[in-house]
Amino acid sequence: MATVPLTAELLELVAERFKALGEPARLKILEALRAGERSVTELMDDTGLGQANASKHLQLLHGCGFVTRRKEGLYVRYRLADEDVLRLCEIVCGRMAVETDARGRLLAGN
Repeated sequence: MATVPLTAELLELVAERFKALGEPARLKILEALRAGERSVTELMDDTGLGQANASKHLQLLHGCGFVTRRKEGLYVRYRLADEDVLRLCEIVCGRMAVETDARGRLLAGN
């Protein structure tokens, strides 16, 4: 994969996306969308978020390009734009598992 020079403008855009992922409610929404397309009502049921809160987070996730939306009658249905954001979460979780294991060995004196 070619490396893109990280200009100041590009770093701002990347930071904006990481900031969007720094909110647990948004991660809950993304995890719920792993199972497929959902309406706001379905996402409320899946995440426990209220309607206004879920809609606010979906707007931000859509603005960052993490989710897409389509109108279906009176409802708007959301889905992941692609699986990359889930891979990013899995990378972070994998790294956390490695660090936890290393700390456990250190505390055990190994």
